[in-house]
Amino acid sequence: MRRLMSLFAATLAAMPLTLQAADNVYPSRPVRMIVPYPPGGGSDITGRAIGAKLGEYLGQTFVIDNRPGATGLIGTLLAARAPADGHTILLADAPHTINSLVYSKQQYDAIKDFTPLNLVATSPQALLAHPKFSANTFKELLAIPRAQTEKLAMGSSGLASGPHLVYEWLRLKTGLNLNHVPYKGGGPSLADAAAGQIPLVMNAVPAALPHVRAGRLKVLAITSAQRHPLLPGSPTFVESGVKDFLSFQWYGMLGPAGLPKNVTAVLNSSINKALGSTDVKERFTSMTFDITTGSPEDFSKLLVSEDLRWKDVLRQVKVQLD
Repeated sequence: MRRLMSLFAATLAAMPLTLQAADNVYPSRPVRMIVPYPPGGGSDITGRAIGAKLGEYLGQTFVIDNRPGATGLIGTLLAARAPADGHTILLADAPHTINSLVYSKQQYDAIKDFTPLNLVATSPQALLAHPKFSANTFKELLAIPRAQTEKLAMGSSGLASGPHLVYEWLRLKTGLNLNHVPYKGGGPSLADAAAGQIPLVMNAVPAALPHVRAGRLKVLAITSAQRHPLLPGSPTFVESGVKDFLSFQWYGMLGPAGLPKNVTAVLNSSINKALGSTDVKERFTSMTFDITTGSPEDFSKLLVSEDLRWKDVLRQVKVQLD
């Protein structure tokens, strides 16, 4: 009996250590990757490409959970409130920092409520025009009398969207006032511009590229530091005389605040490995995505700089959502 009792006591004593060891295995079950947009867009394509590789490397399924609504706000809040164990992560993009600033009641803090994992890719924004529009470059657009440009409709993917705030920043820097028309998504705004319903549109290059290649839209300028290899004939805003006008659509992976360091390290290493794979490289390059590998600290610096940039713009421009 004493031997049985001793064996039972030893078993009980060992159980917490065993459970603790099991808890340290990550991932221990399928991982939910929240994409706060509908299927088929740039965020969804990015998330699925990376998720497939993470599942391959880590031996668990990465399930894409599309949670669209409110320019990404709904899915982002869901991720922020998830347990900080690495089994729910978020594919975020540029509106991540904007949304935390433009709602009348702040829904989340873009920096404090999340753990940066890795910046995945970036792509420039572009100001585009219908092929029959009189100006062929941004310089030519600036030369049009202000009384005329104020009447020109320019579409964006929505109020307080990334393209909208890029335009507002451009307006502050150049004094160019256009008639901003917010659409419910980038696709409809590009389609109307390609059809000649509106003369101008601001959007990310990956979404606009099919229209440009088909000759339905022309690029007046892009927001990158240098001309893009897939658009060698398209000048940058800096070339066009807009000093330091650099911006881009970005995609990155985040976890809830307080994610354990070992989980953060595993995900960062695996994401970087995925970004180095041949098939992901080829797919992203074809979409004008510039792959970005690095550390969580690198991504954190980007988030802080984006937060500061849009805070500065929004101090000068009144944009608020309910």
